Amino acid sequence: MSDLEVGSVAEPTPVGLSQWQRVIGTFTAPAKTFEDIKRGNKSWWLPFLIMALIGYVLFAAVYVKIGMQQTVENQIQLNTKQAEAMAQMPPEQQETQRKWSVYITEGIFIANPLLLLAGIAVLSLGLWATINFVFGGKAKYGSIFSVWMFAGLPGIIKVLLGTIVIFAGVAPESFNIKNFAPTNLGAFLNPMDTNKALYALATSLDVITIWTLVLLGMGTAIVAGVKRNSGYIAVFGWWAIFVLIGAGLAAVMG
Repeated sequence: MSDLEVGSVAEPTPVGLSQWQRVIGTFTAPAKTFEDIKRGNKSWWLPFLIMALIGYVLFAAVYVKIGMQQTVENQIQLNTKQAEAMAQMPPEQQETQRKWSVYITEGIFIANPLLLLAGIAVLSLGLWATINFVFGGKAKYGSIFSVWMFAGLPGIIKVLLGTIVIFAGVAPESFNIKNFAPTNLGAFLNPMDTNKALYALATSLDVITIWTLVLLGMGTAIVAGVKRNSGYIAVFGWWAIFVLIGAGLAAVMG
């Protein structure tokens, strides 16, 4: 009788973490956060909201301290071919081109939350297919999407650092919206004097990006039920492909 009673006792179901606990856990105990997602707690609206709000903080800093016109002008000057093409246009056409560039840049900032959602949705699909069909994982798409949201949280540190740099008094003429924080090797190189492909590669060697990739590889492996190495290979493999493509495009278009 006692044996039957002991055998019939069900193990207690682990209590799921709150979203705030998962957010904090991403920085302090990431494995626990991803294990919680694997158990079915896939809600991701809090990290998304945090990243969106911090993104608008950067937008405000750029708008107030740098100016959108100056931001666009800097990007034109950093692209030699674009600057040369612009110089050959009539003054009226140059003015129109600059206005549209400002509108587009502002639009990207404003629509950043939607672009973030769309980007993560597409990238999650690729990673989901890779970890399942190449490495034999059993991850659900929703789990990969949620992992990506939480793994992206270290990015807020880069945005806050960039905001601090702006308010600390960076010269508006030297501000580079594509590399606004000193978290990578490219931040310590002169983009005008450095080979474009080399500069793109140096910019890719970013501490925050690597941190995010490590979290993403870990989380992907956990929710897919595969070895950690498989998650890291899948994530860093895709990253290496994108880095090489970016460096090639920089060499061609720079």
